[in-house]
Amino acid sequence: MVRIVNISDAKASLSKLVERVLEGDEIVIGRAGKPVARLVPFEFDSTPRDLSQGIWEGQVWMADDFDELPEELIRSFEGEDPDEPTP
Repeated sequence: MVRIVNISDAKASLSKLVERVLEGDEIVIGRAGKPVARLVPFEFDSTPRDLSQGIWEGQVWMADDFDELPEELIRSFEGEDPDEPTP
C-alpha cells in the first residue's frame, strides 16, 4: 500500500513512518501535492565481494618512489625544522 505524506507531516512523524515501512507500506513524500521522495525498506546486499587477485591489473599505477619519504618530511615528523639544512 502506498501512502502519500507531505514533508511537514513526514518531519513530525518520521519514526511512525519508518515503522509503517518496516510493516510493508511504501511512503511517498510530497511537496505541494507532487511526489519528491519515496521511503522504502533498505535492502542490505550481503553477497561476498570478489577479492580475487588481479582485478585492478592495468587500472592502477603507483610511482616507483611511492614508499620513499623526502628528508624534510622525515625531519618534520621528528619535530625538527624541515627547512634547516641536514648536518
